[in-house]
Amino acid sequence: MITVHHLENSRSQRVLWLLEELALPYTVKHYSRDPQTMLAPESLRAIHPLGKSPVISDDGRLVAESGAIIEYLVARYGQQRLPPPAGEDERLRYTYWLHYAEGSAMMPLLLGLVFRRLPRGPMPFFLRPLVRRISAQVMQRYVAPQIALHLDYMEAQLGASPWFAGEQFSAADIQISFPIEGAEAAGVLGSNRPNLSGFLARIRARPAYQRALEKGGPFVLGERIGEE
Repeated sequence: MITVHHLENSRSQRVLWLLEELALPYTVKHYSRDPQTMLAPESLRAIHPLGKSPVISDDGRLVAESGAIIEYLVARYGQQRLPPPAGEDERLRYTYWLHYAEGSAMMPLLLGLVFRRLPRGPMPFFLRPLVRRISAQVMQRYVAPQIALHLDYMEAQLGASPWFAGEQFSAADIQISFPIEGAEAAGVLGSNRPNLSGFLARIRARPAYQRALEKGGPFVLGERIGEE
């Protein structure tokens, strides 16, 4: 039996969604964030040394990292569902988006989270105006343009097909959903990206996505997009 060590409002929601798409039996062990820091609890360190989520256990194997978990589950249980057939162009696109989600798309969103929070952190009062000014400049000159660049790139990619790997839904769509939902939660998705908004509407209409929400609990990202 697969066990998902599930942290509320985190990347592990994608794992529950994938398991529902694959119609696999599994159990969920729930973990709550610290109400003050909003970080994962120390009890997750007993599962994995980094104390992060998602982590799954399956037949004595412990698998961490969203992309690795998705690849493991699809390879072992997918039965040719969710990845496009090997050797086709769609398979290359599938692999690309599966890794792009965390390797490229998440970084500017994470930086945006850090620099939005920085002026609100504890510091001597006389430093706050300086920190606020530096944060605003970094956001304006680097972070915001990078976020826009990636969102425009993804928007254009969806102009040719409804899903990231092509005409068919795949596990790459599950993986890439987190940064797109994170952008929406951070208020940076924008109304001028109808393809990305349509993508969110399509995934949220999927029965497996809805069942995963029932199993995982309320999914509210807010300013947690950079935290496992």
